[in-house]
Amino acid sequence: MAIQITTPITANDPHRKSWVEVPTDSDYSIQNIPFGLYSVGGETKRACSAIGTHIIDLFELSRNGFFKGLPFDENQFIGFTLNTLMSEGKEGMRKLRNRVAELFDEKNTELQSRTALHDVVLKPMDSVSLHLPIEIGDYTDFYSSIEHATNVGTMFRDPNNALLPNWRHLPVGYHGRSSSIVTSGIPVRRPKGQTKPNEDQPPVFGPSKQLDFELEMAFITFDGKPLGQHIPVAEAEDHIFGLVLFNDWSARDIQKWEYVPLGPFLAKNFASSMSPWIVTLDALEPFRIPGPKQEPEVLPYLQYQGAKNIDIALEVQIKPEGGERTVVSRSNFRYMYWNMAQQLAHHTVNGCNIRRGDTLASGTISGTDPSSYGSMLELSWKGTRPVQLSDGQTRKFIEDGDTVTMSGYCKKDGVRVGFGYVTTKVLPALE
Repeated sequence: MAIQITTPITANDPHRKSWVEVPTDSDYSIQNIPFGLYSVGGETKRACSAIGTHIIDLFELSRNGFFKGLPFDENQFIGFTLNTLMSEGKEGMRKLRNRVAELFDEKNTELQSRTALHDVVLKPMDSVSLHLPIEIGDYTDFYSSIEHATNVGTMFRDPNNALLPNWRHLPVGYHGRSSSIVTSGIPVRRPKGQTKPNEDQPPVFGPSKQLDFELEMAFITFDGKPLGQHIPVAEAEDHIFGLVLFNDWSARDIQKWEYVPLGPFLAKNFASSMSPWIVTLDALEPFRIPGPKQEPEVLPYLQYQGAKNIDIALEVQIKPEGGERTVVSRSNFRYMYWNMAQQLAHHTVNGCNIRRGDTLASGTISGTDPSSYGSMLELSWKGTRPVQLSDGQTRKFIEDGDTVTMSGYCKKDGVRVGFGYVTTKVLPALE
């Protein structure tokens, strides 16, 4: 049975201004209102949103009576995850986001006039700790950028047949490891495993020498349907809460040796990094664009109507320890061949049940220009074309001490909706 969503989106009004100062280049405009989880010191984590340079404490708004009439109680705004809050589904979260935007509208005096509450509800973002916002039960990684898949197929297989026969017929994916997903600021250790540097010699064990980032976006789900039922493509977006930036770390040398016949294992399960703010699918509505034409025509269960891709400008920076930041990639989520609705429909067409907080990543996002490639594997073309950094260093892959930062935002008609950052430092492998 399809979910009935009746509440209109009012938070996206492009003419709305806030009584809170919002810098012009801020990712957190009043048209955004993302959701996250924060704490101060050792205090209990609380649900929050963001505007300008401040976080918005949603628990305090609830406790002070600003959410009367909404399907939430204040206990849903305090705890270790947003999963309880997300139990109200798309209808409930839309009402909540609409209400927060209304409270911070410059024309609304409900909170604006209660100046004693401002320091209770609003806290400088740099004074708090942001956390992984959800409990992730399951994690799926897709392989949905045709440019990336073509590049990898060209490097490792036949350039004239870079895509495997199934690629244009279904969204290829695999099940990853949810326990090792961390949020921005949590360092990642270089993984160890088996590699086979010489084809005519036995494999060796040790730290990966080809550690790589993968520029991705991921979407977070509400509850799906019971086991055995599927989510049609036309209903898929009703089950999607929002998106995050996602760095799906990859050990290329480990992966090359281990992936046949079941796909990546130790090369992927050691860590993935995601940004702390979930930008709702509702907030991204104004930035929808048509996706690329899919040829041959896909099977009926994957066919869709309307614009399903989203214009999200993406950037990757590398900063060596003690060195300068260098932008190594500028890409865009608009390049995706398979969109999120198709991914979720395909994921569930066999009766697989999706649960609240599940995380489904796009796969590496690459464009047609080399500057838009979403991994070091492509940027350095398997290590044959080292990437020049601004301080004179070069990189074939990521080295110990490097910090990789990914960012992303949408912008249209003077409105900016951004994702902030996912920043991760690479530590040496343990002995």
